[in-house]
Amino acid sequence: MPKDPAPAPTSREHATPLRPEPVDGSLDIWAEAPSRGPRLLFFTGGSALDGTSRELKRYTHNSVHLVTPYDSGGSSAVLRQAFGMPAIGDLRSRLMSLADERVTGHPEGVRLFAHRLPKDAGREALRAELDSIVSGWHPLARAVDIHNRGLIGVQLDAFREAMPDDFDLRGASIGNLVLTGTWLRNARDLDSAIAEFAEYAAVLGEVHTVTNDNYHLVADLSDGSRVIGEHLITGLDLEPLGARIERLSLSQNQNTFTPVSSLLPESRRRMIATADMICFPPGSFYTSVLANLLPRGAGRAIAASPVPKVFVPSLGGDPEQVGLSLTESVERLLQTLGADCDTGTPASRLLSHIVLDSRRGHYNGGIDRAAFARLGVEVLERPLVSDDSAPLADPHLLVEALLSLA
Repeated sequence: MPKDPAPAPTSREHATPLRPEPVDGSLDIWAEAPSRGPRLLFFTGGSALDGTSRELKRYTHNSVHLVTPYDSGGSSAVLRQAFGMPAIGDLRSRLMSLADERVTGHPEGVRLFAHRLPKDAGREALRAELDSIVSGWHPLARAVDIHNRGLIGVQLDAFREAMPDDFDLRGASIGNLVLTGTWLRNARDLDSAIAEFAEYAAVLGEVHTVTNDNYHLVADLSDGSRVIGEHLITGLDLEPLGARIERLSLSQNQNTFTPVSSLLPESRRRMIATADMICFPPGSFYTSVLANLLPRGAGRAIAASPVPKVFVPSLGGDPEQVGLSLTESVERLLQTLGADCDTGTPASRLLSHIVLDSRRGHYNGGIDRAAFARLGVEVLERPLVSDDSAPLADPHLLVEALLSLA
């Protein structure tokens, strides 16, 4: 039997260089005691990391996920318009991917939260189905234990009571509605609502929005145009435009550009300060990764931490990075972080490593190792792509790579 892993290393211990190669059996060791696993912190958004999160919870229950609150499409947009709240779709998705689906957790509740109301049903049918879930008579609700069924019903009832008459329930995620009801019952305090929701779902990790601001993402393009709204930015077809994204910022509203700045909450700074590793993972480069770094204080908090800061570029092509080489992506990441720091802050304090699979991965413009060396960023080769996952990263291999560095 493998020995229990040692307690998670402190930040001071992490000032030493990363191991060049994974240690055999390291995942088995962490699997023995995931409650004592390392505290990996991710700046992330969307669903790109959900599969990896499901794999990660087998080895550590201490990961921290800071997700974007700027989604302006789908059911999140309907809720934002109705209640003036930050987007919660990405938040709910990540909470679900980290939920305990074992018998010891609440798998029935997870299935209920994952349920969506029909997209093609009429108004009365949709409200009737919602009513059946609130009352506990819906088959998915009846499967939940009576205590949690009652708690979930209370949150959904709070949403139902506050729901505008013209609210569009088509395709609504029950998890989003429960989280909204919990937010309403917690005096619109999202952090408190997340904590309560995470308890229902027995979430094996921490998930938070990077800030709780109800702002909108703005992209300025190289052709001089401007796009407001996360769903419009991520849906851009840049190639025929002959343009690329040059700058991200925030607007107070979506209809007209009203510049606004955001401040990283002190609680998020503490999360960064206590992490064992900071990761900029695969996902939409601008709307999922860089968007999380816009709040003032994010770059400084990252620079102040002595732990490894690791970038894992997306594989298989990212529509947001059309016309952008791998080297330029690293430079954009450093520019975004450095804009919040004192002049002369070494790049290595903002980004120490980039994890690549040069054998099976495809990277725009190739891998310019000399350029990374000049920036002070170390290239770490790891197997990331499997036969089953190609051309994308395999969740198991990605988790193995990250845990070997923690």
